Order: sequence, then C-alpha cells, then structure tokens
Amino acid sequence: MSQVKIKRALISVSDKNGLMELAAFLNSHKVEIFSTGGTLRVLQEAGIKAKPVEKITGFPEMMDGRVKTLHPKIHGGLLFRRDKASHKKQAVRHGIKPIDLVVVNLYPFEAVTAKPGVALEDAVENIDIGGPSMLRSAAKNYAAVTVVTDPADYGRVLDEMQKNKGAVSAGLRAELALKVFQKTSAYDGAIAAFLAARPEFKTKSKAQGLPSELHLDYRKTADLRYGENPHQRAAFYVPATHAPRFSFKQLHGKELSFNNFLDMEATVDVLREFAQPAACVVKHNNPCGISEDKNLSRAVEQAIDSDPLSAFGGIAGVNRPCDLRIAETLLQKLGFFEVLVAPSFHPKALEMLKSRKNLRIMETGALLKKGGPYDIRILKSGILLQDRDKPVRTYRAFLKKNLKFVTQAKLTGSELEDLIFAWTCAKVVKSNAIVLTQGRKTVGIGAGQMSRVDSVHIACRKAGERARGAMMGSDAFFPMPDGVEAAAANGIRAIIQPGGSIKDPEVIAACDRMGVTMAFTGRRHFKH
Repeated sequence: MSQVKIKRALISVSDKNGLMELAAFLNSHKVEIFSTGGTLRVLQEAGIKAKPVEKITGFPEMMDGRVKTLHPKIHGGLLFRRDKASHKKQAVRHGIKPIDLVVVNLYPFEAVTAKPGVALEDAVENIDIGGPSMLRSAAKNYAAVTVVTDPADYGRVLDEMQKNKGAVSAGLRAELALKVFQKTSAYDGAIAAFLAARPEFKTKSKAQGLPSELHLDYRKTADLRYGENPHQRAAFYVPATHAPRFSFKQLHGKELSFNNFLDMEATVDVLREFAQPAACVVKHNNPCGISEDKNLSRAVEQAIDSDPLSAFGGIAGVNRPCDLRIAETLLQKLGFFEVLVAPSFHPKALEMLKSRKNLRIMETGALLKKGGPYDIRILKSGILLQDRDKPVRTYRAFLKKNLKFVTQAKLTGSELEDLIFAWTCAKVVKSNAIVLTQGRKTVGIGAGQMSRVDSVHIACRKAGERARGAMMGSDAFFPMPDGVEAAAANGIRAIIQPGGSIKDPEVIAACDRMGVTMAFTGRRHFKH
C-alpha cells in the first residue's frame, strides 16, 4: 500500500505536548478517536470528540488501569492484513474493525527512575505494558497502520494528511515504525538496567560477574563542529536512562569540541580522587598539574605552577564551588585556557569568568560524585567492559594498613601522607605514568611513554630542581633498576609503586644502595 487513509485512531499518551492540536485536526478530518484513562479525560474536557477504548473491547479498564488495551479487538484491529482475504473474513466474523493510527508514548519510566532514591514500587508502576504492545503491533503492520510515539512527529503526520486528503505515505509509515522498535528496545533496556542494579534482583551466587548481555541506549544531544580533526564528523550522546542528571551543563562560552569532552572527562577523573579541596589542569587527556590544599585558591596556583608551559590552553578544574577568589586566580595565573570545570559557580565568579567570551564554563553537578559502575570502550571488533577503577580515597585506609616498605628506610607521618598523594596522582596519568610531588602538589609528570625510564626522565626534567626531595608515584612496577637509578640521580626522596616485577630484588637493592625509600602497594593502576 502506498498511501493509507486515517479513519480510526487510538490515542494514549503520558506526554500531552501537542495532543490538543493533533486531536483537533483528527476531529476536523472526521477521524474516529478512541482513548484511555487520563488522555481520554483531557480530550473530553477540551471538547475533543473521543470515545473510551471499552467501546471497542466491551470491557472496562480494570486493576488500576493495568488492563485496558490488551484485547483481541485492539490488537486484531492493528495486526490484521488489509490485503489478505482470510484476515478480512476473520475480522468481520469477530467484529474487529481496523485501527489506522496509533499515537502512544510510554509511561515515563526513565524520568521516574532518574530521581534520587526512587522507590522500587514507584518504578514498577511506571513499567508500561499495554503501550509497548500496541506500538509493536502497529509497527509490525506498518504497511497499513501509522504509528507515532514521539510528539515531535505529530506535525509530519498532519502535514501528509493535509496534503493527501487524510492519508499517510508508505515512506513515513515505515520510518515511524522503525522509530517504534528503537524506542521499545531502549525502554526495555532501561527497565532491565534499573532492576539489575537493585539489591532485590541481584543473584545470590558468589560467581556473579559482569552482565552476560550488554544493552546500550544513548541519545544524541549535540552535533559537534567536528571530531578530533576537522575532516571527521562528531556528535555527543548521553545514556538515555540518566541524560539530565549525570552530564555537564554549559553556562557560558563557545561550542564544545570533541577534544573538549575527552579532556573534561579526564578532569573529572582527577577531581574524583580527592575528598579534600583540589585543583588540576588537564592537557590532551593527561593532568599537567594537580594540587590538594585547604585553601582552594592556593591549590589552583600550585596546579598551574606544576607545569605552566603545558597548562597554557588546557582545561582547569576544581572539586569545590568556584568562588570569586578562585576565578580571579585562574584568570591572572593561567592566562588562556579552554574550559573551566567545577561543581557549581558563585554568581560573582560566574560574572567575572564570562568576561572571557570564548571560555567554556562547565558545571558538573552530580557527575563529579557519580562515576558509574563500569568503564566501557567501544572497539572496531566489539565492546570492552570492566569494573571502574575506583578512586584511591575509597581504599585509603586499606592502603595505609597494607602498604609495604621494602627498603631499609621507611616513611611515617606527613611524609607517608605525601607519598600516598603521589600514588593518587599517578593513578590518573596515562601509562607509563611517573609523577613527582612536593607536599600535596605535583612538580613533574611523565606520561604515556612506551618505556617507564623515559617517563622518569621526562618527569625529572619537568621538575628540575624541584625533583630533589620529591616523592615519586609509579602506576606500575619497574621492570629493571634503571628507572630508580635515574630517580636517585635527580634526588628523589621516596618511591611508591605496586611491586610484582621479577626484578623487584634488584630494584630494591638499588634503592637501598642509593638511599631511596620504596614502598609497595600491591595494586596497579594502569590507565590506557
């Protein structure tokens, strides 16, 4: 069938946007409208001619509206093939009339479950049963039925009806049917994901691991100017189940780029590590400066001073609300920077920062606290899923208790705390990662090298004289003594690393020989 005229419609929507215009148009084209529950009430109160769905089924809505459209006269009217004689005969025999238009959007399960602390009972009551069933039946029979689940498509249907004397084209029917299956698939995925996270639905088996099936539903929120390079297209998508709550909010500045998003995520990863006030500067997915200080403005200065050359044009972040003093410090010390990330912004600070026309000001909201349970990497060959590497602060007490000093010299008190700070910073730098710190600030970072000793040389060169007496954090073990020998030559005070190399005895002996303290954590933090 090329065009199908709309004569009978079934409307049942939770989202009432555009409903009045749609129904009034259908009335004006003599379309018989059937509806349910709240939708029917709204239509009738507005003077729209609509009949209750029980006029089709012969049964009243029951069980608090749980049962109303699951009936052969509904699904028969949607599914029977208009081009098949046997279907027509059966429809006549059982009093089934065709339904040509279905307008249904689903109970707002995703919006309800996005609210903090939602009760399981409230979530379950927002699992739509009849809606997806009608949508799927109508979409399966798209050759004869027009099905609409998104209010944004109402206008397209009405335009075609206006042009085609009440009929809708085959092309639009097929397009809308595909949209239905995409929607119902995502809807079921959101329900499964929510229930899987609830303790009531978790398996008691100790062998429980990562999910056996992975369903991802992401929705595009923005087309970007381009990708990593100008010749690549790019867009930003967010998980449909928590789109509003766990995403950045832009308060000012020019359009975000693909690379901005990568660096903002890296900034948030750094800031999540610290319970105390902290600041960082990120460049090309790696921090070039990190500092923790009760005086957040001083932390900002120290993060910038770690590597001022690299900080130019980077992304700055703080893990506390940005006040006027922090804004002043950033504008004076950092000069040009692309993005500022913070949980929130004081009005006066925001006003001052907006003096930079192109500066992207990004509010993290809950994103800074909620990292999600998994890391997902999409490859050309498939998808990798792993448990998220939780912040060091979440196992800090365990780390201090089980930290093993393997050299003759050991650290205690504030020096031990400074060593743990170096370990925390090394965790968020890409491997091979070497981080030098003085107190609670970085002074040299060597990142992403193919050999660990090269990372040591880079970190020491960046630090210069500040390497003397510094703590060194290494995200993984030293495969041979050359790395610690280079560290000792630059005056490093102590090294913290996971241990586990077959040459650990040689590495430890080198430290003892050169007067460098070394501690093993027993845990590795690669970041690729």
